[in-house]
Amino acid sequence: MPTLRSATANASPVATPSPAAASTPRSVKRRLTPGRAGESPKASRHTSPHRSPHAGTGTVCIPKLLSASPKSSRKRLYGDLVAAEKPKWNPRDAAQIRAVKEALHVATVPSSELVCRDNELRRVLEFCKVCVQQEKAGSLYVCGCPGTGKTLSINKVKDSLVCWADEMGMETPDALAINCTNLANTSEIFGKILGKLQNQKKGSSKLLPLQQLQSMFSNKDLAPRRMMLVIVDEMDYLITRDRAVLHDLFMLTTYPFSRCILIGIANAIDLADRFLPKLESLNCKPLVVTFRAYSKDQITDIVKHRLKVLEYDVFEPLALEFCARKVAAASGDMRKALGVCRSAVEVLEARLHDSPDQELGIVTFDHMDMALSKAFKSAVVDSILCLPQHQQMVLCALANTFQHCKKKATTLGELNKSYIEICRSTQVPAVGMLEFSNMCMVLSDQGFMKLGQSKEDKLRRVTLQIDSSDITFAFKGNRFFQKCLEQPRC
Repeated sequence: MPTLRSATANASPVATPSPAAASTPRSVKRRLTPGRAGESPKASRHTSPHRSPHAGTGTVCIPKLLSASPKSSRKRLYGDLVAAEKPKWNPRDAAQIRAVKEALHVATVPSSELVCRDNELRRVLEFCKVCVQQEKAGSLYVCGCPGTGKTLSINKVKDSLVCWADEMGMETPDALAINCTNLANTSEIFGKILGKLQNQKKGSSKLLPLQQLQSMFSNKDLAPRRMMLVIVDEMDYLITRDRAVLHDLFMLTTYPFSRCILIGIANAIDLADRFLPKLESLNCKPLVVTFRAYSKDQITDIVKHRLKVLEYDVFEPLALEFCARKVAAASGDMRKALGVCRSAVEVLEARLHDSPDQELGIVTFDHMDMALSKAFKSAVVDSILCLPQHQQMVLCALANTFQHCKKKATTLGELNKSYIEICRSTQVPAVGMLEFSNMCMVLSDQGFMKLGQSKEDKLRRVTLQIDSSDITFAFKGNRFFQKCLEQPRC
């Protein structure tokens, strides 16, 4: 590379400096010149990083950065950073408030890819691809606590599977989504599957829907040509005493000409352990994919991802981290986190409404603290903390039954067994059955639980009347009751 001296020597004769150049302050000229006293302004034109596009005319153009005031210099120096900053959020703007609440709503499905569930999505999608490629039926069971993105992820898999089949030039599989909470009875699920297939092949109308499906998947001439993805959400509702419906449903994937890709979704983590041995003996054991509760960092990432579509910052970083820590410690339920964030926005909105002269800003730690207090530190929590120890232990037994095992109801006898297990693990003497029944009556009168009627006391139906997360939050940080809550056995 030629040196500065040689570049100056080969250059054309220097033109007469313009008046602007002649009037340039000495300090500015000193910064423009390379530092050698004998070099001409032309040499500086070759080395200046702010060279003007008109430098070929022979006129030295002074950059505005150096000829302007210090304030303008800072603006020029940090211009790129200023341009990259997001515009400020105006919480008094009804349209902006509405946009934020909509982005944080549970029902809002992110338009782009899901975050924090890459591994689970990949496993489920690969399973479905193999079934479609091999034209072979299969079953998969997705489990996890509420609010861990199971249904949203499987719906994304359904869309991705259709796109993949189109790209590969394969026949697009049919898709059927069934929510078991909408079924009048458990066996109605077979009628819904048959209804989806009847446009392709019709079975005998004299048979029950299950029998028609079994006949269809056993006969090559009656079997459907296309693969069908059947998504069964809230599968917990299919659990009956003999579990016949659940077993018959998974067995549909074992018939020689079945084209069913069955994906079951349930909140009960231990459901697979309870029915898998039987399914394994029936040769229809499903692949199990578990969705773990969201961590603090995952909750933070998901909220930020949802708000990425907006052009402004809504939450103070410390406030968002505070929300994520609290929710992750209590349950890891993303729906709870979104609800708290929406509530914090409403707290800010209310304060601005009450104080019109208050300075605008984003959601702060104080706003989030008030929202979390509404969500967790309710009157229910205060009431739990005021109960006697044994009644609190009964509530722990309830939380273990309705949160860990995901049951909708239990009996007084089963609850008593869970209570006795807690007493044994904590080395606290358990009360007798009569006193236990009286404690449950007191808890029922206070609205913590509901007791049904039965001739035999142990068979009385027990349902939880409060959110189980209130119980876990009330005992958060208490080592004794944390040990009581570590009893996931049903």
